[in-house]
Amino acid sequence: MPVWVDLGAAWLRIGLFGFGGGPSVIPLIRHECVERYGWMTDAELLDALAFGNALPGPIAVKLAAHVGMHAGGAVGCAVALAALNIPSIAMMLALAALYSRYRDAPGVAGAMAGVRPAVVGLLAYTAWSLAPDGVRNTSGGLLAGAAFAALLFKVHPAVVMAAAMGIGALFLR
Repeated sequence: MPVWVDLGAAWLRIGLFGFGGGPSVIPLIRHECVERYGWMTDAELLDALAFGNALPGPIAVKLAAHVGMHAGGAVGCAVALAALNIPSIAMMLALAALYSRYRDAPGVAGAMAGVRPAVVGLLAYTAWSLAPDGVRNTSGGLLAGAAFAALLFKVHPAVVMAAAMGIGALFLR
């Protein structure tokens, strides 16, 4: 079976079940790309996340393009991007219409109140599981702490990423 079929299936699942988007989708991406299909290692995924966060746009789209290109070339890239985005666009159109009509219904409000803490848990798990590959030594720990502190002080994430890249290029060769 061509890798494009697996890329399509994996990114279709990510597009269909990646509620919340952004970083909350990363555990699902990790499951499909590292654990299920082995297209990359945790360290390679972390590298893709790092350079992906240095670029504008949604992280899931950048990872779909990267993983698709890595595993299946230009066709793999196109398949992964289409599989990720087409179901999301269709579902957003349908759900936006329903949500705008029923957002004040108790069940809908309760569902949203329940999913928010789950997203925070998914993010915490992702940070925990990627930490061993991302923070390998004391200087990495200091840089991670400085990045966290900068974000607490409302430094723009792009500035944090650019500063980290500069520090890495100069001091962490």
